[in-house]
Amino acid sequence: MLYSHEDTITAIATPIGVGAISVIRVSGSQSIEKVDSIFRGKKKLEDSKSHTIHYGRIYSQSNEVIDDVLISIFKKPNSYTGEDSIEISTHGNPLITQKIIDALLENNVRLAEPGEFTKRAFLNGRMDLAQAEAVADVINSRTEVSLHGARNQLDGLLSKKIDLLREMLIHSSSLIELELDFAEEDIQFVSLKEVKEEIEDIIAEIEELLKSYSFGKIVRDGVKVALVGQPNVGKSSLLNYMLKESRAIVSHIPGTTRDVISEEISVEGLFIKLFDTAGIRFAEDDIEKEGVERSRQAIENADIVIYMFDVTSDFGLELYEEIEKTIPEDRIITVANKIDLGKDLSHSADAEISALTGEGIPELFSLLKEISLGSNIYTEKSAVVSSLRHYNILKKAKENLFSAVKSIENKLSGEFIAVDLRNAENLLGEIIGKVSTDDILNNIFSKFCIGK
Repeated sequence: MLYSHEDTITAIATPIGVGAISVIRVSGSQSIEKVDSIFRGKKKLEDSKSHTIHYGRIYSQSNEVIDDVLISIFKKPNSYTGEDSIEISTHGNPLITQKIIDALLENNVRLAEPGEFTKRAFLNGRMDLAQAEAVADVINSRTEVSLHGARNQLDGLLSKKIDLLREMLIHSSSLIELELDFAEEDIQFVSLKEVKEEIEDIIAEIEELLKSYSFGKIVRDGVKVALVGQPNVGKSSLLNYMLKESRAIVSHIPGTTRDVISEEISVEGLFIKLFDTAGIRFAEDDIEKEGVERSRQAIENADIVIYMFDVTSDFGLELYEEIEKTIPEDRIITVANKIDLGKDLSHSADAEISALTGEGIPELFSLLKEISLGSNIYTEKSAVVSSLRHYNILKKAKENLFSAVKSIENKLSGEFIAVDLRNAENLLGEIIGKVSTDDILNNIFSKFCIGK
């Protein structure tokens, strides 16, 4: 159903469940009036200043006291949505919050759609589209690294970079189009050599942003790490040590792990999705065969493989070479385990550990983080691409700019150059929302939680 953005909307902004408090949001041109009709305090909310808090009680339509509340008032344009907004802080009982929501609904306030508060903030110019997308990332961040990345985007680092590149394109395309208007007078407003150089500068900037995606994706979504090796080399022991709990069964009997066990941990601020795989060997029964096959799938989907071997046994060269065919060698960390039993290694290793005592594991963590984030150094002031939507748009913009350069080199008419520059300009506009459609907006904000 399509709703009007002129409606006054409401939703619970805090997680559903029992807690000390719950917060109910109301936004829209009639939000203060609608809340005033069910609130009784020392003074009417309509007569109160913005950014003030008021104590009182909320009443139902049948004049029943629902709860004692605190009302926060935010008058336009200085609110999250850019509209008149109210936040109702009530006791964190789901029954109470639902009764307050019901009282608002009975007063012609409607329930907000997912992400509608943030969507209104974008539509009212409180933030651009890239910043609006970052709101969801801030909420969903699970580590320090991912939170810093989301915060950078919310603060507009990426937006400023994209806007600058777009302004450069507008400048170049405007000169080309102006020259086309005076084609019959044979007036030249700009050197095509200078235009080509500026386009190539923009391409170089876009390529830097595209390079940042592998880093940004890991910062945002985490890194998938598969623990791989022959049976009984200590993969499950390492998993248990990382988790600080007995998540996987550990036994001296080879083949104890029959399925892929997945867990999520934070290592030095980096979000890691860890997969403990079944030891890969020739399997005799159907269950173990299925476990080995799932292990191979986990390896194919992994960003990094920790290949473990036992210092008291052989390296398993045949298995390692099989893994090398699936994942690049620089994404494989070889780990010699059980060094508490001796350090006479059968093969060189990137890390030497004891999953029993923990020796060497901090160094393994540091190596894992280093390989995950790569050699590129991004500071808190760096613009980084972490969204697949942004990455795909930048790739298309780059293709259009390459086409414009080719048109200049082939001495084609200015119309061809102008079209490619305008296409690239519009594509960059899609990232920050200066060019948008309802389909794009609905797709982005439908992924938000209700109340945000």
